[in-house]
Amino acid sequence: MKAQPTAIAGVVLLEPAVFEDDRGWFMESWSRPRFDAALQALGLPAPREFVQDNHSCSRRGVLRGLHYQLPPHAQGKLVRVVRGSVFDVAVDVRRSSPSFGQWVGVGLSEANHRQLWLPPGFAHGFIVTSDSADFLYKTTGFYEPHAERSVRWDDPRLAIAWPEAALPPTLSGKDAAAPLLDQAETFA
Repeated sequence: MKAQPTAIAGVVLLEPAVFEDDRGWFMESWSRPRFDAALQALGLPAPREFVQDNHSCSRRGVLRGLHYQLPPHAQGKLVRVVRGSVFDVAVDVRRSSPSFGQWVGVGLSEANHRQLWLPPGFAHGFIVTSDSADFLYKTTGFYEPHAERSVRWDDPRLAIAWPEAALPPTLSGKDAAAPLLDQAETFA
């Protein structure tokens, strides 16, 4: 497993070893020792255990996010795409962080097998860039609706460079009504 730090400390792009032959391919999608070692090699702490897996299926142009949960229900997320492709985004929502309000975006797809690790303290969102996409999340905390918060996907302060081919996005009512970062309840 290759681990590459992103422009924001703590957010890591992971590329698992993929073994291909004329029958297809095989990869180990997650291994606690390999995942922990990859983070520790970058000087990052390993997360506590993963406690929940989620799977979403969305069509082209659907934008989900930018979502996070406040402490004590904060979640770390390990995300990947098993069918289709997305542009995936992590936004630092820790007010005490030097990178508060900064974002990183990566393409995740069934073809590149990449995964993105977002520690607690980051809002997460993605937009589907293929006809549809199946998206998997491993989380370090259970979903707690009363702790869930969101930030507007098009906040001018964030200036996220969403792929124009996928705009305008299809949003949930909740995501369309999300506050701007400056008005959002965030991490300290």
